[in-house]
Amino acid sequence: MKNIEALPLNKENFKDLFSLNFLTILIISFPSAIVAEYFKIPLAWMLGPMLTISIATLSGLKLKMPKLALSVILIILGLYIGNYIDEKLLRQTHKWIGTSVIMFIYIMICIIFVSKYLEKFANYEKKTAYFSAAPGGLGPLVMLAEHEKSDISQVATSHLIRLIVIITAFPFVVNNFATETVFDDEQFNFLDQNHYELIYLIVVSIILIFIFDRTKVPAPLLSGTLVASGILQISNIAYYQLPTQSIDFGLLILGASVGCRFAGKTLKEVYLNTKHSIVATLLLVLFSVIAAYAATFIIDNNFFSLLLAYCPGGIYEVAVIAIAFDLDPEFVSFHHIIRLLMILFTVPIMVKILNKKRGR
Repeated sequence: MKNIEALPLNKENFKDLFSLNFLTILIISFPSAIVAEYFKIPLAWMLGPMLTISIATLSGLKLKMPKLALSVILIILGLYIGNYIDEKLLRQTHKWIGTSVIMFIYIMICIIFVSKYLEKFANYEKKTAYFSAAPGGLGPLVMLAEHEKSDISQVATSHLIRLIVIITAFPFVVNNFATETVFDDEQFNFLDQNHYELIYLIVVSIILIFIFDRTKVPAPLLSGTLVASGILQISNIAYYQLPTQSIDFGLLILGASVGCRFAGKTLKEVYLNTKHSIVATLLLVLFSVIAAYAATFIIDNNFFSLLLAYCPGGIYEVAVIAIAFDLDPEFVSFHHIIRLLMILFTVPIMVKILNKKRGR
């Protein structure tokens, strides 16, 4: 099992859950989440920890989110989104073919135009610019960049700054401008549910996560759990409603995880990339707005759901925003998984063409 990256069930990762490192993360994160909630900051349980942990790591504190903690939270997130999957949802997936085509066009435009900006104004090498310009997929893109001997630091920092900007700004935008954003706070009755069905969901989810991880399916923790939920719920084998309160801790772990990614980076390194990364992010957001607007001619959906579907942020972080604001989490998650697949096929092909032109 130690070779399964998505769900690292080994002794070392279990130890990390009870380490001083993780305790420090929680001690910093909980008060910052409570303070953010007190000041009514949108998505407080994510933004508070994210900002404070980012400051702590950039100040020199060496913090690392335990892989197992993050994996468990992502499974919970997948199960929560899985509550939305039913036969009615499957009957309308054919309507998303058009929005998926728009997604591909959006990705190509983003990579072409944003990479040109980064090459010309930030002096990025062409391959590094491709990896940095792709709208999402930090983990896979960093691995691809390393394989192609590109500047991993520039790629990672560009994506991290973009992620910070997106998940900080988007909740405020939705909170102030959206007219249909209600957090569905259903009454959770622990005693009314069949808890064996939760066990079925977890077991099947873990099996599919392992299979998807082995076969290199993007975002296996989310996609595996969603497929498991869909199969068991549509076949009436198992259904379990998780309480909305369980999302708060998930938000905290995800926010802190983003902050931990700045560990090992210097303020100078981040500062040098910040200006151009913000401009690149604004360009990507502009293209996402255009893509979302184009999608309104194909599908009748809340504009902010469409905007979130094309939002150039991390798949898990964006999924949490969709849940928090009740913006069609299943629709948003589907499009981000499709986007990740497209990026993983598109960027390597573009790099291969570039290598051929250079005579490699």
